[in-house]
Amino acid sequence: MLRNVFLKTLRDQRRSLLWWGIGLLALTSLTVATYPAVTDVPEGFDEFLEQLPEALARIFIGGFTDFTSPEGFLNTQLFVLVVPIMFVIFAVLGGSGAIAGEEGAGTLSLLLTSPLPRWRIVVQKFGAVAVATFTLALLLWVSLAIGAVAVDLDVSTLRLAAVSFSTALLGVAFGALALALGCITGARGTSAGAASGVAMAAYFLNALAPISDVTTPLQKLSPFYYFIGADPLTNGLNILHVSVLLGLTAVALGVALLAFERRDVRG
Repeated sequence: MLRNVFLKTLRDQRRSLLWWGIGLLALTSLTVATYPAVTDVPEGFDEFLEQLPEALARIFIGGFTDFTSPEGFLNTQLFVLVVPIMFVIFAVLGGSGAIAGEEGAGTLSLLLTSPLPRWRIVVQKFGAVAVATFTLALLLWVSLAIGAVAVDLDVSTLRLAAVSFSTALLGVAFGALALALGCITGARGTSAGAASGVAMAAYFLNALAPISDVTTPLQKLSPFYYFIGADPLTNGLNILHVSVLLGLTAVALGVALLAFERRDVRG
């Protein structure tokens, strides 16, 4: 089993993935089920959103004001805040526990006795986190597609796949950051906390930067911009934005590999 760190890590995550999947399924099902009620009084909801202060609108609904269209409903209720935050937390927990969690538990020394080089251990650990995150995204897509048919929510299945894929990319990027911080510090709490702090700052940067012309260019420094800025649910995937998220992930993984190769571990 030590020779296949990837499968071992996936096995260790199976219960966590199960419960996260159940929670995600419950969230999406209950949210989609409320859509018929929204369409019964469309003017009231849209007028309410238009009257929100700009800062609040951007923080909680991303500036979307078309609440009653299928895309506007799903964006405001799921994809602006709740779902991406869930994916970021899931991936950060996985990334911070991949190396730093083993080190804190005192099992990393046993792992390092295997014939695998350090870089391969990091890559396989990261691969397991990425696969688990994309599995969660697959469940998200399937549950939304089924729910859309059930309540006659007229939204493209391909667009649902696009936004689910984009959500997974965002989560994996922050999971890779947590992995890198864990390889640098060897402390799971520190790596998870720091990665979560960066994610929170990135979210507010993306949400609030457009309020002022001076700060608007700063929005493109946030990974959340590349996740939702092109509105993949309405327009499909933006290749440039996908490339940026993949690039950020690759940089973080490279830092993790370099740090783990050079650092003495505690256990």
